[in-house]
Amino acid sequence: MGDSKKKCVVGVDLGGTKILTAAVDKRGRILAQHKQATLAEEGPMRVIARMAEAVKLVAAEAAQKDGAPIAIGIGSPGPLNPVTGVVLSAPNLAGWTDIPLAKLMEKRAGLPAYIENDVNAGTYGEFKLGAGKGKRDVVGIFVGTGIGGGLILNGRLRSGFRHMAGELGHVVIAVDGPLCGCGKPGCLEALVSRTAIERDIRAAIQSGRSSIVTELAGPEMRLTSGVLAKAVEARDPVVSEVMDRVPYYLGIYVANMVNILDPEMVILGGGVMEAFGETFLGPIRETARRYFISAQDADKVAIVPAKLGDNAGVLGAAMLAWERHKAAKAKK
Repeated sequence: MGDSKKKCVVGVDLGGTKILTAAVDKRGRILAQHKQATLAEEGPMRVIARMAEAVKLVAAEAAQKDGAPIAIGIGSPGPLNPVTGVVLSAPNLAGWTDIPLAKLMEKRAGLPAYIENDVNAGTYGEFKLGAGKGKRDVVGIFVGTGIGGGLILNGRLRSGFRHMAGELGHVVIAVDGPLCGCGKPGCLEALVSRTAIERDIRAAIQSGRSSIVTELAGPEMRLTSGVLAKAVEARDPVVSEVMDRVPYYLGIYVANMVNILDPEMVILGGGVMEAFGETFLGPIRETARRYFISAQDADKVAIVPAKLGDNAGVLGAAMLAWERHKAAKAKK
């Protein structure tokens, strides 16, 4: 495989609509990258076959730059078990129940494979290479179609006793709030995810209120984060009313995380946060600090935007693969 300077790993970020694959060296530099549609409706075996082909493709490109892949790291929707390498269920991926993803990828791609929850991988990517680089205690919160998060405590990703830690979107913020997709009322995800935002905007329009989003979103009414940001900029009353609550609830949530875990940094990412940036970050910081249990050194708890964008997951999966492959070899 060549000397240690030439070794690389392949990171995979498996999403509901797209798959990102990248060959990554030890310093986190991307040597080759590939993007493709997930086509989840075709079922897990077809998706895994395409993932394996993408791994081989970026491995071949990396080889042209003296890269020698030694392992694969996969960030996948869960819940999953990173020890056994099995995806227990993935609601956004049709038919993904008890799928031995690591073993299947090893067989198809010919390299040791390791899996992790996709948002844990994203948080780890930000911790190692992005906004959290150099920190020890970090909470990652990603606001998109749903809400996910990850916990880095004392420099290590924490997955918990049942590998369920970091289900940050399902912390209850409003007991009498709207029903979440998980079946319980008042989860953060049911209040501030893009799915929740869309639900409330559509309900307002259907009730007869007028909104500029009917023009911005086109005939299919695709309420992307970009459309929402333009509507807020235009001071659309319906969208502004719905969006005003997002930084408020996120601020309360950040305060809860800080009061429980006392991290150095809270990183906020995902499509909604990327679209609104400082428009949201300012009110989030203000609300969070108002709810901190202790005002002492409150300004030292950094509440910052994510830096890596779409590459957070694929880079995090790659960096975890480096570490887990090294640990696996040490046990032999």
